[in-house]
Formats: sequence, C-alpha cells, structure tokens
Amino acid sequence: MGKGSKADLCFLRPMLLWLSLVVLAMSGCAWPLQDTVDAPETAPSSLSDTSNDGPRRRVTMEDLKKIHPPVATEPLHITDRSKEKSFTVVGGETCPAPPKDSGPDDHTASEIKSQSVLDEALDFCQVSQDFWQKGELENALEALDQAYSLILEVDTYDNPKLIQQKEDLRFMISKRILEIYASRNIVVNGVHKAIPLTMNRHVQAEIDSFTTDKREKKFFIASYKRSGLYRPYIVQQLKMAGLPEELSWLPLIESGFKVNALSRARALGLWQFISSTGYKFGLKRDQFIDERLDPEKSTLAAIAYLKELHQIFGDWATVLAAYNCGEGRVLRVIRSQNVNYLDNFWDLYRRLPRETARYVPRFIATLHILKDPEKYGLDEIEPLPALTFDRVTVSRSLHLKEIAKAIGTSESEMRALNPELRVAILPHEEYSLRVPPGKGELLLAKLDSIPKYTHPVNSFAYYRVRRGDSLSTIAERHHTTVGNIMRANNLRKSNYIVAGQTLKIPQRGSRTPAITAGSKPSTNPSRHVVRRGDSLWNIARRYGTTVKNIQAANSLRSTRLYIGQVLEIPGQRQRKAAASAGKDYRTYTVKRGDSPFKIAQAHNMSLQQFLRINSLTSRSTIYPGQCLNVK
Repeated sequence: MGKGSKADLCFLRPMLLWLSLVVLAMSGCAWPLQDTVDAPETAPSSLSDTSNDGPRRRVTMEDLKKIHPPVATEPLHITDRSKEKSFTVVGGETCPAPPKDSGPDDHTASEIKSQSVLDEALDFCQVSQDFWQKGELENALEALDQAYSLILEVDTYDNPKLIQQKEDLRFMISKRILEIYASRNIVVNGVHKAIPLTMNRHVQAEIDSFTTDKREKKFFIASYKRSGLYRPYIVQQLKMAGLPEELSWLPLIESGFKVNALSRARALGLWQFISSTGYKFGLKRDQFIDERLDPEKSTLAAIAYLKELHQIFGDWATVLAAYNCGEGRVLRVIRSQNVNYLDNFWDLYRRLPRETARYVPRFIATLHILKDPEKYGLDEIEPLPALTFDRVTVSRSLHLKEIAKAIGTSESEMRALNPELRVAILPHEEYSLRVPPGKGELLLAKLDSIPKYTHPVNSFAYYRVRRGDSLSTIAERHHTTVGNIMRANNLRKSNYIVAGQTLKIPQRGSRTPAITAGSKPSTNPSRHVVRRGDSLWNIARRYGTTVKNIQAANSLRSTRLYIGQVLEIPGQRQRKAAASAGKDYRTYTVKRGDSPFKIAQAHNMSLQQFLRINSLTSRSTIYPGQCLNVK
C-alpha cells in the first residue's frame, strides 16, 4: 500500500477516528488534552489559511528528513500480501522490488524489515507532534495517516515484541488523532477565546428572547447587575486555571447569579450543583453548612468540573451541554452520531433534552449581547460592586443574630456574606466567618461576650408497640408523622415493627426541661384515670408536665399503662391553687368539640389571653375532661 494517495488517506481518516474512539474506550482511558503534551499557544486564524511555512501542503518524506534523519539506510523489502506485490523501502521512499528467493533466513529478515517499518511509523508520529506544536493541524493529521498506513502493512510473524510495538503505535496514533481533533477550537482561537461565537437561528432566537421578551429581559438585567458581586473573583480563578473568561457568565444562565437558587432537580447555588456532584468535587454538606451555597468554594468546584468535562469532550459547546445535563447523557447521544461530532456540536442539538438544547444557545446569545451591549440597549446598566469583607476565625457555635447585634450590623447582611450557613448558626468547629469591612477587629474584641448558642434538645416520649399497631396508627395517636418516628428510631422500613418493641416518639415543638441534680418532681399531685388511647406522652402534654415526672411520681419503670390505672400528676394541685387565688379566673372543663378559640370567645377573652393564662401555645392540643382557666 505504501504511503497511499491523497484520496485514500482522506477516506481513511474517519475510519481512524472511529478506531481511536474504540481503542481508547477499550483501554479505559480518558481523552488526554493536557497530560500528554501542551497545545500551542498561537496558531493561524483558520485551518485553511497559510501556515508559518507558506501555503498548506501534504507531508512528504522530505519533511521527515528535515526534522529527523532517516532511520533505515539499507533497502528494506516489504510484501503486500493482499495484492501479491513486493516493494522496497529505500530511505523512506517505496518502489517495486525484484522477486527474491526465500531462504532459511527469510523469516528473520522479514522481522527486521517489519521492525524498520515500525520505526519509520514512529518517526512520522514525531513529525506529526512537531507540526501540531506549530499549529499546522492538517499536516499533523496527514503525518499520522502516513504512520497508520505503514503499520497496516506490517506482518508481526507472531513475534511478541513486534505485536506489542504495533499495538503501542496504533494506540499512540489513536490518542494523537483525538488530541488534535479535540484541540481544534483551542488552537485556532487561543486559550481565552476558545468558545466560538456561533450565530445561527437558535442563537438568534435566544438573543431576541433576552432583548424583547419583558420577562426574559427583566431576568437578564437583574442577573447582569448581580454579576458584579461575584464575577471578579470568578474571572480571577478562571485565569489562574487557564480557562476562557467567557465561562464567568455561565452562572447568569445557571442561576441568574443568585447564590441560593434552587432548581426543580434540587441543584443549588451559583453554579447549580446537585449534592452528589458537589460531594465529588469537595463541597461539604451537613446540618450547619452547605458549601454549594458558598460562591468561592462552588466556583473552585465548577472550574474543576469544567476542566474534567473538557478532557472528556474537547470542545466547549459539548462541555456546556454536559455541564447542564450530565456527561453520561451526552456520551449516550454521541454514540449514535457521526464520528466527526467534535467538528459540529449542532449535530447533537436535536437529540439532547429540550432544556439542554436551549442551554448552549442561551449561553452563546449571552456572550453576543455582552460583547456589544450598546447594540442591544444594555450599555447604561451598571453591575453592583464586588463584595468586600473581613474574615474572622470563630471556634464557637454562635447565632448570626447575636454576632450582628454585637458588631452593629444587621442579621440580613451577615446572612448575605455567609450564604453557606443553612440556619444562621456557626458550627462547633473552627469556621472562617465573613463580616462587613472594618468589623473584624470589633468582633474579635467582643467575641467572648457573645452568648454561645444552645441547640434545642429533642424531647421524646416512649411507647411500647402492641399487637395490631402500625407506625401510621402510632403516629396519628401521638400527633406526629411516620417519618419523624422512623428518623427518631433509625428505622429503614415503615412496615416492620414488633410487638413489645419500644419506640421513641418525638414531641412536637417542645424541649426537654433541664433538671438539676437532686431536684425532685413537684409535690401536690392531681390524679388521672387512664382511658383507651392514653399514653404517658399525651397525658404529660395534657397536664403540662413531662413523662419522666409522671414516671417518678408513680414509680413506673416503663411507659406501659392499662385502662383504669390511676396516675398521680405532679404539680396540678399547686396550679389549681394558684388559679383559684386569682379573683378573675374560674375553672372550665373541656368538652368534646371544644377548641381554644371557641372557649375564649364563649368567655369574652382574646385567644392570646386564654393561651397565656393556661400556659398554652398555638400548637397545643386540648382534651375532653381537661381543666382550664377562664374569666
């Protein structure tokens, strides 16, 4: 076959690219862009323009000789078995050779010739690398074509060494072809303008939407204003990572530059990370913080993700699509495409999800608008100034409200500076807190005087499961939910409870009161006769006491009750005495169908007053037979 004609090589290249994908997939390696060799920083403005050495031309053996001296100096005989013709390699050129009689050393001589051809193919690979460094991509591809055409004719004669070399060369050629195809946009346009500003009907439709539709235009303007808060930091980090600055506008499409934006897919933050992807790129999440909400940490994670996607896909349009809908979805679409998909993202356009199909045109439309804002009537809009703040390391659990009060600022401003704090409470471990400029030293001076935040203690009642019980009936009986009971007891299945099992029942809106050592339950008890459906938990709520106090007053070792049992309720006589001491109050026994509002209205009281004198809240439940104070 020799070096082959131009037409043969052009036909061969799509097959080579397909083979490259197969070889790399079987080897399990990612498409290398930066790990193997750096792409050139400058290049011709067009692949079809003239190169550094004049008009683009086909790679010849003269190019090879200029860069690397010939490897073989003696004629090498190669047999084309498919056509039963013989060729002789002389200094890299091929010509027909006279027939040669086979002899005892013919097999060894053939192996030597095969080795020489493999060496020549390796030289072509090096020539291709040199052309790529100069930015001559077509010549680099042609050199790889020549190398591949050489190894196709090599017979390894079952020699393990030759077989390994041939496979290594095939793998190297496959990798180089993918590197060159994937780096086309970068080589042509330069590092910081690697995103091509395509203009087609899809992009134009999004430009019209942003500039004429009232809702879309309002969103665009508001997002553009907010961009000033975070974009300077994003641009700085993109430059340090060697990525295009244009990617700093990606949050405008993702979240409108809102740090607390939440999508229907539960993606959160400026860069819209779902929890699993955020965790993959180092964004922590616990009961106090969610780093997806932090503009700085999420920016670093997004840059790492974009770099990984670019190593997989190579061109930025496909990278953006994968960022939106996931690399797995894009790879599945690519498998059904022409092997030259890297040349044209729009081949994928109609097969992507609708949201993703619009995502890339919207981003490119944004770049067009911001490149010439005057043309679209947005030149008078000024972004907000960048966020400025001081940092203070705090190792105590404090509430932002108390911190704001101590340094003379508002809680809302502290929340805006520290969006990753989920409940406005600092975690127990060391935390780098952002405060308004000039407030750092003041906070350090007052840090010890700020009260430490005490986290509410969950209060539980205990219930022993009886035959016929289910979590739903238990939850309904105790005025809670199945989910709350499952979480309190670490249950994985809601249909698996056993008779005799003790469950913790969370009490809604209550806290376990602190009981100091040596303190005893209140004396002067009242009495309660246990009825069907009663439990220590709802009896304690009814009388405004706790399960532990009732157990202590009645010497109960468990929470098990029986119908007709008489319980002493601590503190009730004292409460009744206090109530009877008030001249304006009398006792009312709750009847079936009563509610706090009805009782208050019937006795010419406001609901707030009725709740206050009975130590109730708006969430409290009253029961038939319960004694309450009224006017």
